Amino acid sequence: MSNNLAAAASSDDDPIIKRSEAPSATATGGGFPPLAELALSQDFAETAGTKKLLLTVPVRKPNPQDFVRVHPDPQYRTIVAFIELRDDRESYLVMPEIAQQLPGECVSVLCHTAINRQGVAHLWPVRLPASDGRPNEWHRSAMEAAERAMSRWVRVKANMSLGAYEVFEAASSIPDPIWPEHSFHQLLEIAFRDRVVKSLDHPVIKRLRGLT
Repeated sequence: MSNNLAAAASSDDDPIIKRSEAPSATATGGGFPPLAELALSQDFAETAGTKKLLLTVPVRKPNPQDFVRVHPDPQYRTIVAFIELRDDRESYLVMPEIAQQLPGECVSVLCHTAINRQGVAHLWPVRLPASDGRPNEWHRSAMEAAERAMSRWVRVKANMSLGAYEVFEAASSIPDPIWPEHSFHQLLEIAFRDRVVKSLDHPVIKRLRGLT
């Protein structure tokens, strides 16, 4: 019996055995906090005093798998002269006085402010009808898609066999988007911060004319 008591006493003093024991609620001052108290809320960044910065505004057509909306305020769209380098997937704004000297090298587009369901804002350039009056179903259907997207969520997909864009409306009710607080001019500045053609000496113009 005395041997058993001695063994029990020695095991109580063994630091290895003590470390393997789970901490009691008393030892931790009330126990480990429950998960509900540890988890951060989804708006923690806002409540912590931080603000998400808008540093990139893509210039592109809507992705064919995205439902998008177009800002209905006329102040969030305008007609601009536009050069698109398809191989580089880059687009440039052209000052009107320069565009007049570049017939056939730039086009007129109605630049819309758009946003997808993930909250990513982008500029959607829609080609205007040609000056010769020739109809173009691609341009017409894109314009109609943008107008419809001002009041409802739509998905825009190119149909090569049809020769036009197809427009699909969302089957369920989706809340209206939360638009950036930036003005349209600020969105343009972010999107084209270093891609504005202000003179005929611009590298893009030289490239189009084979001078570089």
